[in-house]
Amino acid sequence: MRDIQVDRSQLAPSILPGDVLELSDDECLACLARAVETHDSARLDEVAALIGRLAVTIE
Repeated sequence: MRDIQVDRSQLAPSILPGDVLELSDDECLACLARAVETHDSARLDEVAALIGRLAVTIE
């Protein structure tokens, strides 16, 4: 039987937030700390994306 290679990256979207740049875990945590310190409700989307990015790392 022949092996068939399938490109699975086309089958499902990434669970990583698309608007969070490629950051190291430490950089992401530092950005999250700065965003939370400001108490600015306009940054809630950024905070959620950073938390989501870290949650993917933890899994």
